[in-house]
Amino acid sequence: MAVTILGIESSCDDTSAAVLQDGVILSMTTATQAIHQKYGGVIPELASRAHQSNIVPTVDVALKQAGISLSAVDAIAFTRGPGLLGSLLVGTSFAKGLAIAQNIPLIEVNHLQAHVLALFAQDKDSPHALPDFPFLTLLVSGGHTQIILVEDYLSMKILGSTIDDAAGEAFDKCAKIMQLPYPGGPEIDRLAQHGNAGRFSFAKPRIKKLDYSFSGFKTSFLYFLRDQLVDNPQFIKDNLEDLAASVQETIIAILLSKFEQAIVETGVKDIAIAGGVAANSGLRNAVEQLAEKHHLRAFLPERRYTTDNAAMIAVVGYRKYLENQFVPIDIEPLARYSV
Repeated sequence: MAVTILGIESSCDDTSAAVLQDGVILSMTTATQAIHQKYGGVIPELASRAHQSNIVPTVDVALKQAGISLSAVDAIAFTRGPGLLGSLLVGTSFAKGLAIAQNIPLIEVNHLQAHVLALFAQDKDSPHALPDFPFLTLLVSGGHTQIILVEDYLSMKILGSTIDDAAGEAFDKCAKIMQLPYPGGPEIDRLAQHGNAGRFSFAKPRIKKLDYSFSGFKTSFLYFLRDQLVDNPQFIKDNLEDLAASVQETIIAILLSKFEQAIVETGVKDIAIAGGVAANSGLRNAVEQLAEKHHLRAFLPERRYTTDNAAMIAVVGYRKYLENQFVPIDIEPLARYSV
């Protein structure tokens, strides 16, 4: 008999719902909160209020698009954390109420683990190849940068992590300094495709083992622009594309230096990237080149599954359902939640 999972994601500013059946995504819909653009970043209180308005229609649309009735859902998977506590509380509370009303199991999902397993989000009409276990993933999202050894669907080991800013934060903060609209990462990616990445050079960290740091790079970029603007107030505007290309090149170089070290140390045959920054075209190309250099297979998630989405939540939910990993109704969301 088919197993049908309803996935709910509400960790930050996107309200998303998806329906998965026997490992195949039947539908996914996401309500994006544009209100944060005017503030240059996510306002937690506004995010939680928007989730309250969006969650019922978002789930309704996902079920209708999948052609599945609520009575046919076998379990509800929801994001427990990490994320904004108010946003997580909305999704958690809704999932609890729905589980009680339908008398079906509740499955908690780690948002970071879900990003990693986004690779396994199979669409009904376009199935794709999947990595073999164990494989190595570079998880690069707004607030997290980690190198993860994926031993099985539900077994992961963090080999390295950022000690300060994450790569996504570095992209967004540099974009803000350059007066680009929020979110800044995609804007830098767009501009970088027309710029000279070798035009400017910025500081790169020297961190031991497989950990990352981006605060020094961010500071060097800020000081560099400050010095240039003293003599030329139009410097950023006159050099925008080259600045974007140089920033992107530096961040990617920092990411791949540690990732390549982990590849050599673990001896894996398959590598992957995950998280919102996995949509960056420069990073995607660089990872494919790295795989070719080491004679590995590279797996890149579809761009719509790189951002916060409920399909990846449903994928983890399905795997946990098969293992009977359910949670009690009094479970609470977690703002901090490690893989």
